[in-house]
Amino acid sequence: MAAGAAIFDVDGTLTDTNHLHVVAWWEAFRQAGHTVPMPDIHRAVGLGSDDLIDRLLGEGRDRDQDSAIGSAHTVLYGTYFDRLPAFEGAGDLLRTLAGRDWQVVLATSASGPELAALRRAVDADEAVKDTASSDDVDEGKPSPEPVQLALELAGVAAGQAVFVGDTVWDMEAAARAGVRSVALLSGGIPRADLEAAGADAVFRDAADLLARLDESPFA
Repeated sequence: MAAGAAIFDVDGTLTDTNHLHVVAWWEAFRQAGHTVPMPDIHRAVGLGSDDLIDRLLGEGRDRDQDSAIGSAHTVLYGTYFDRLPAFEGAGDLLRTLAGRDWQVVLATSASGPELAALRRAVDADEAVKDTASSDDVDEGKPSPEPVQLALELAGVAAGQAVFVGDTVWDMEAAARAGVRSVALLSGGIPRADLEAAGADAVFRDAADLLARLDESPFA
């Protein structure tokens, strides 16, 4: 009998890509004539493109630019696809959980070629049961929909799952779905912010969680 569902965010959790997103978004905004501070972009990473642009440019903006900004980010970030770095221990963490009969499901705002590049970086496809991508949901995190879809894909109830992420949006999505959450500090978000958003446990990064798995909600 499976232990439950181990649901994972990818960017900033399994792959060291948050700051690549920050730079790509900064340049995309600059090309459209907007000066957006990088710390503000960093705090918005993890949202879907539409929600991220909403948060950073506000509701009163010229929405005719949105598509061009999103496309520019996609092109700019795509230049990194052949060298996206996974965090140390990320693949081993997924394989270890699968070996303990956890069903590993990815829940990410990435899709298409970007998601394929991220999966190549993590290099643990044999441990991944399924993926809930941005193509599969109407609303991204902090909506609970990606987590709820991951639960459906794994065929388990919320009480049988643990969600691992690195942003406040991840923690809020897990809380709204009624799922326990583990926060990793590898995405650059402060511990206090993650705990305030509902994290049940906090670890430094994937390698730290792997080393201390028996002290975590996966025990």
